[in-house]
Amino acid sequence: LEEAAFQLQQIFRIDISIALNILGIESMRAGHARIAYTCFKLAADRGYSKAQFNVGLCYEHGRGTERDLEKAAFYYYQAASKCHPMAQYRYARYLLCHRPQKEWDRHQKAVVFLEQAAMAGITEAQAYLGVFYMKELQPKEKRGLKYLLLAAKNGDAQSRYHVGVCYEKGLGVQQNLAEARRHYQQSAAAGNRSARERLRL
Repeated sequence: LEEAAFQLQQIFRIDISIALNILGIESMRAGHARIAYTCFKLAADRGYSKAQFNVGLCYEHGRGTERDLEKAAFYYYQAASKCHPMAQYRYARYLLCHRPQKEWDRHQKAVVFLEQAAMAGITEAQAYLGVFYMKELQPKEKRGLKYLLLAAKNGDAQSRYHVGVCYEKGLGVQQNLAEARRHYQQSAAAGNRSARERLRL
C-alpha cells in the first residue's frame, strides 16, 4: 500500500498522506473496506486530519475493522483538534451521548466543538445545537433559534419544523402564527410528517 501511495505521489506530486487517503477512499468505493481502513490508518498515523476522520468513521461503523466507539472518538478528537468540522461534530456528539452529564468539562468541550462545526457550515451540528439549546435545563431559546435557522436555510426540514414551533409558541422570538405556518408548510413540502400534522392542527 505504501508503494502504491508512493507511485500515486510521484504521478501527482502530492503528499504521501493525501495519496494514502485517496487510495483508502477508492478502496472503500470498490468494496475493499479492510484495505481502505489500512490506508486511512497509515495516513492518520502521519497526522493527516482527513484520514483521522475516516479512521473514526471506520471504527464507528465497523468498516474494515471491529466497531469500537472509543477508538472512533479518539480519531475524531485528533481530527477535531486540527479543525476538521465534521470530526468536531461527531466527537461532540460522542461526548454528549456516551459520557455522564455530570462531567461538566466534557460537556463544555462538546459545546465548543459543536459551535465550531456549526459556524463552519455543518448542517447536522447546527440542527443538533438548535435542539440542544432549546432542551437545556435553562433553555437559551434565542441561541437555539439562531442555529435552527442556519440549519433550516441549509435545507434541513426537521430544523425548519422546529423553527415553526418556535414561532408558534414564542420561543426565542415573538409569537407569530402566520410565520409558524410558513415554516411548517416549507418543512411539510420537504417531506416532514410532523410539520404536516402540525398544519392540520
